[in-house]
Amino acid sequence: MLEQDNELAFLIVSGTFLTALMGTFIVAMVVLHRQRQVQNRQKIDQLKVEYEKTLLNIENEIQQETLTQVGRELHDNIGQLLSLAKLNLNSSKPEKQAEGKDYINQIIKEVRALSKTLNLDWVESITMDEFISHQLERIQSTGFCKTSLDSDHSFNQLPKDQKLILIRVIQECLNNAIKHAQPDTISIRIYQKGSKRSIEIKDDGKGFDSSIKTNGSGLYNLSKRMETVGGKFNLTSVVGKGTLITLELPL
Repeated sequence: MLEQDNELAFLIVSGTFLTALMGTFIVAMVVLHRQRQVQNRQKIDQLKVEYEKTLLNIENEIQQETLTQVGRELHDNIGQLLSLAKLNLNSSKPEKQAEGKDYINQIIKEVRALSKTLNLDWVESITMDEFISHQLERIQSTGFCKTSLDSDHSFNQLPKDQKLILIRVIQECLNNAIKHAQPDTISIRIYQKGSKRSIEIKDDGKGFDSSIKTNGSGLYNLSKRMETVGGKFNLTSVVGKGTLITLELPL
């Protein structure tokens, strides 16, 4: 009888201990799960802040660049047209006055075109193909180098935020090629492969050793900007053989 009581007491104590241990384990798992949830929410909030900050910086950069472009147009183009219009309108010859009026009409068109660039509404009205084509045409028209675009149009359907970031990244890549590469040709290829879309920016310039870290933050910033839209920035360069940049974005 005593032995049975001891066994019963042992079973009760063991059961109580196991129950307490199981309860402690469950509580620990719940606490750990909640901690992970809090950490995940903090990470998401941090990513949102970085994303919004990136967009704000890019909008400011594009607006500053737009203002610089408007200033050049006002000085070099519209200023010249106004001078020609003034000269012709001050003439006593009817044909010169008519020519002056034509200049005035041309100036009105130029000013209207410039006014559209003062905000970012143009971002929604232009496709990536159109934007890239325009950028390459501007480079080639200066006589700096030849350019080419090969596209399957896979980037033409993009939200405004993603388009803004890509526009700025592409602008920076092209500016770097102009400043540092001294290429004969800059080519851009746009294509989709599987679940990824890619933009390849290639030049045949002097290249550089991409394994050597630089003090500048330009390439790092481009990589971080692509990360904010879930994309990737890859760069390969060989001295004397040019540079290839690939921008990847998932579908």
